[in-house]
Amino acid sequence: MTNLTPYLLFDGNCREAMEFYQTCFGGELTVTKVKDSPAKDFMPPVQLNKTIHAHLRSGSVEISASDWLRLDRTRVRGNTVCLYLSGGSFEELKVLFGKLSAGAEVTDPLQEMFFGYYGALNDQFDVRWMFQANKEA
Repeated sequence: MTNLTPYLLFDGNCREAMEFYQTCFGGELTVTKVKDSPAKDFMPPVQLNKTIHAHLRSGSVEISASDWLRLDRTRVRGNTVCLYLSGGSFEELKVLFGKLSAGAEVTDPLQEMFFGYYGALNDQFDVRWMFQANKEA
């Protein structure tokens, strides 16, 4: 089943922000730095201490986040909050990606990555969507 959660992008202060949200909502917070993930082999040294993924779960509240890691793109107001579709099968994700791609700017085609499958787009209404599915076992 595919889940929909907000995904926040921070400018180097993701851990601090997510710890603040944890004080507000309670719950369990997990934070992974780039240097503690397989991404360390694909990122420049300046990125290693940034957060590659954080997740807060408290009852029915879920927030996912990371630091801005795209050195080739500028972080601007409006592209720092996304809708994040994750957890479903690759086939489910591919269908949703295809439907939401109508009239969209596809910024990251849906493709296999070291952690699974990933894609992103800005839909025809300028809403940012991120897609992620794990590799099938």
